[in-house]
Amino acid sequence: MHLASPLSLSPAVQVHLLFASAALLLGPLALRSRKGSPLHRGAGYVWVLCMLAAALSSVFIRDFRLPNIAGFTPIHLLTLLTLAGVSGGLWLAIRKQISAHRQAMWRTYLGGCVVAGLFTLLPGRYLGDLLWHHALGLA
Repeated sequence: MHLASPLSLSPAVQVHLLFASAALLLGPLALRSRKGSPLHRGAGYVWVLCMLAAALSSVFIRDFRLPNIAGFTPIHLLTLLTLAGVSGGLWLAIRKQISAHRQAMWRTYLGGCVVAGLFTLLPGRYLGDLLWHHALGLA
């Protein structure tokens, strides 16, 4: 099986991979650092921007092979949930509802990064094929 080079992927996929990977890696730093510290705020703002960029770039990634509506597949529901989670989490922080803010951001990280990331590892998807066929040598 031949796998496309990352540079041969569409610009939308490249942008999405960049921001989604950054959000996945930066999330634990933002979520586990001392609340209210400069590290928490700085990492949190960058994480939010990465999450928004990843979610918005996913709108331009369409798949007409899977069950879809105009190229939007069930995984695109995570786009909506991510946008709602990030905006809701920010709103809660602004309103000083810190416990609810923490829960909203953790749920957004788990759903928008971890669950969505696991979906990308399914066979037939770029990262799934990269892992299962090329890295692990499984058919």
